Amino acid sequence: MSSHVTATPRRLRLTLNGVLWTLQIVWGFFFAGSGFGKVLLYDADLYAAAPRAVAWYAAVPQPLIVFIGICEVLGGIGLILPAVTRVRPALTPLAAAALALTMLLAAGFHIIRGEYELVPANTVLGGVSAFIAVGRRTQRPTEPGPLTTRRAVMSAALLVAMVLTMFVPTWYTMTHTQF
Repeated sequence: MSSHVTATPRRLRLTLNGVLWTLQIVWGFFFAGSGFGKVLLYDADLYAAAPRAVAWYAAVPQPLIVFIGICEVLGGIGLILPAVTRVRPALTPLAAAALALTMLLAAGFHIIRGEYELVPANTVLGGVSAFIAVGRRTQRPTEPGPLTTRRAVMSAALLVAMVLTMFVPTWYTMTHTQF
């Protein structure tokens, strides 16, 4: 008599928590990378060349673009790090709400300038950020907890991944490409 064990296929279960984590990571990386590109515009030569690549940069003072970039980098990191470490996880929905507000203001700016083609991206980015804010604030909040070695290592790995996949390529492209 042979015993034949059949493996039952695992089903992928879609949960609100899983969706929120996925969105937090994707949006966190996006905003951190996008914001870092704006932070690099502190360099006068990059700022002078930037409007050739992004027209609206010409309408915004350099310090404001850099400030928006800093806010986006911190917001992107804030979507991920407090929840992963469980240190001050209430900062995650706050970061998401701030990014949603930033995208609402960006949409208004683009509407005033007649750049209607940019508004859908602001709407999606802001809408998903608002979804994360509500989801992490009311539906599936991350409970605070002690900073364990595992969480610290995972956070460090995420930050290294963010630097290698977003910051380094953005820096290289902006400093080695003619706009």
